[in-house]
Amino acid sequence: MKFIDEAKIYVKAGDGGNGAATFRREKYIPLGGPDGGDGGHGGSIYAIADRNINTLVDYRYTRKFIGQRGENGRGAGCYGAGGEDIVLRMPVGTVISDLDTEQIIADLDQHDKKVLIAQGGKRGLGNIHFKSSTNRAPRQCTKGEEGEARELKLELRVLADVGLLGLPNAGKSTLIRAISAARPKVADYPFTTLHPNLGVVRVDAEKSFVMADVPGLIEGAADGAGLGIRFLKHLQRTRILLHLVDIAPSDPDADPVRDAKAIVGELVKHDPALADKPRWLVLNKLDLIPEEDREATVKNFLKAYKKATKYDGPYFPIAAISGEGTKPLIYAIHEALEKMARPEIDDDPETDDDPETDDSKDA
Repeated sequence: MKFIDEAKIYVKAGDGGNGAATFRREKYIPLGGPDGGDGGHGGSIYAIADRNINTLVDYRYTRKFIGQRGENGRGAGCYGAGGEDIVLRMPVGTVISDLDTEQIIADLDQHDKKVLIAQGGKRGLGNIHFKSSTNRAPRQCTKGEEGEARELKLELRVLADVGLLGLPNAGKSTLIRAISAARPKVADYPFTTLHPNLGVVRVDAEKSFVMADVPGLIEGAADGAGLGIRFLKHLQRTRILLHLVDIAPSDPDADPVRDAKAIVGELVKHDPALADKPRWLVLNKLDLIPEEDREATVKNFLKAYKKATKYDGPYFPIAAISGEGTKPLIYAIHEALEKMARPEIDDDPETDDDPETDDSKDA
């Protein structure tokens, strides 16, 4: 199944049924009076969060949802039936916003959270409501109101405690495979990760946290290079960012300090709030450096990186492929998360490019 994290849909709630203007007509009852019933309410449209769904693919192909109209009222005091509601099931983490105003309507951040996204039209009133001592034969009734209609943007932001950030082939997928049950694709070419992957990292039998791996960034990503920044929204709910750096690049022209600094620059261009999150350095591929040179290599990198960026946060040298150094990293993350509050929900999501142009990247 394709991973689709954006979709645009049209919803139209059902119209209310019209009220009836009728009079009682029975044998031996010459002055029966008004008996027109009310119409039924139009069906509303709701969205509900479902943790068993992890993509918006259903809304890529079915884009219109029209609520059922309420029935009209009838004579003999018969009220029209209300229209059935429509319930749209969406992944946990879906943000629903009005396409025209960009106002957020709902954030489905919890399983089974249910929100109204289009209100059904109110019913019309029959003429039984208009009779009085001075108007014994009212002929007026009201029509049902139109149901609410709007175009919506659905944007999935995965829920994770920790997000992985770095260049393609920095080892993000290898790390998440090493410390969780997630099995993202790993290969020796860039952009093997084409969509976010989530992994549950267990610290012990009762303690765990969720880690998100997103496609790698390259310099110029904020301007659309590589896979661009369309997947960075999946890191907006995280509490810690792990910036993976290939400390032993195979390309002789590569400069780990320059590349790491460029990634931070792209992050700042895209979303300064995201760049302000706690960000830890994870120096990966330690296994490719001779053991006697490792300490000096890490020390030289840190010295140059701190000089270039003023970075003063924690750092963890690891070899993700073998798991070396990952235990201290896991324990440090869990300890830090225990001290942190859950992040505030961002009510002003960035507008990303229409995913219709990116079908080739969704596979």
